[in-house]
Amino acid sequence: QVQLVESGGGLVQPGGSLRLSCAVSGSIARIDVMAWYRQAPGKQRDWVARITRDGNTNYADSVKGRFTISRDNTKTTVYLQMNSLKPDDTAVYYCSARTYSSDYWGQGTQVTVSS
Repeated sequence: QVQLVESGGGLVQPGGSLRLSCAVSGSIARIDVMAWYRQAPGKQRDWVARITRDGNTNYADSVKGRFTISRDNTKTTVYLQMNSLKPDDTAVYYCSARTYSSDYWGQGTQVTVSS
């Protein structure tokens, strides 16, 4: 089992920055990939960024160059640094963990980009 708790969301003006955190606990050694997803009102949940066990990262085209996924050395916290935020980035952001057998999700944190 893996437990995930997101934090760091809030209201920010266009062009601003936020850093989301995902606290990871449980069977951390079994995690192959950590990722961030987001879901805007009335839309499907979309993948945003991922970091693999080996530290390789990938980003959705919509956030490439603006968002950065990272983790601490103990792999107990995963971050999403979001810069140059746009109103289209408004969504609930979810942290996820994938093991060989299961996907785990956090409860989500709201990010609102508005003036």
